[in-house]
Amino acid sequence: MKQCLVVDDSRVIRKVARQILEELSFDIAEAGDGQEALDQCRSRMPEAILLDWNMPVMNGIDFLRALRAETNGSQPVVVFCTTENDITHITEAMQAGANEYIMKPFDRDIIEAKFSEVGLV
Repeated sequence: MKQCLVVDDSRVIRKVARQILEELSFDIAEAGDGQEALDQCRSRMPEAILLDWNMPVMNGIDFLRALRAETNGSQPVVVFCTTENDITHITEAMQAGANEYIMKPFDRDIIEAKFSEVGLV
């Protein structure tokens, strides 16, 4: 079973994402900010990461840049999931190494479609 790390400072978003991704046969780990996510990746690198942009401690873009600099940090498929929907943010995320971009709010169909596009489902 593939592991997906859900990184969001909102417990509600993590809970909704967990439910959807478990239905898609993922084993789920959660982190409330980028630093917590980076620590988890250093101990076990997931196959996929669903990543929020705006979080305390370390935001999503800083986490992504740090992740991609780690040993094996190029391996996880990273899907940004955020309210930041302007072209500047999307471009910055893709240049930093994101594989796909989802706008909040999301539903099962959106997550399933994006995860399918990047070969995870």
